Amino acid sequence: MSPRVVLLDSGGANLGSVQAAFARLGVDAPVSSDAARIRRATHVVLPGVGAAGSAMARLRDNGLDRLIPGLSQPLLGICIGMQLLFESSEEDDCECLGLLPGRVNRLDEAQGVRVPHMGWNRLKQTAAHGLLRGLDDAWMYFVHSFAAPSSSFALAEARHGGSFAAVVGQGRVYGAQFHPERSGRAGARFLQNFLELA
Repeated sequence: MSPRVVLLDSGGANLGSVQAAFARLGVDAPVSSDAARIRRATHVVLPGVGAAGSAMARLRDNGLDRLIPGLSQPLLGICIGMQLLFESSEEDDCECLGLLPGRVNRLDEAQGVRVPHMGWNRLKQTAAHGLLRGLDDAWMYFVHSFAAPSSSFALAEARHGGSFAAVVGQGRVYGAQFHPERSGRAGARFLQNFLELA
């Protein structure tokens, strides 16, 4: 059976590019906030570009903050979408979805380390998982100023000054701090791996 992917309407500027990335894999990925349509999906994606506070406000406005915790299918948060999976964020000092424990914090600035972090960085896999099949040491494209600390939920890390969680996962909940839709063949492989998760 072909996967039925729905992109949650988080108001992120990357919705179109994430749709296009799935289209290149032959998968239609409509944007929706309709609860019935989202529940029928086999895979759900929470994209995000912007600020945590405004993204959470959009989810609250369309009721997705209450719907998301009750979903049973694989859920992938991308960039700010990943950050919203945690309990809270230093950005806008906002409460998030609380699907993963912990707080997202601003990246530390230091000599030679600029924030925001923009550019290509290598993944270092910290746990074996199908989501990262074929992607250890892969280069992915990042644009962010905040990040989750590396923890027991980190499946892969990256470094910008210090280490941070680049991919997280627990149960049906997954997140990527990088932008797979802007990461070429490696990003496409990551999305394909996600579609193969049951």
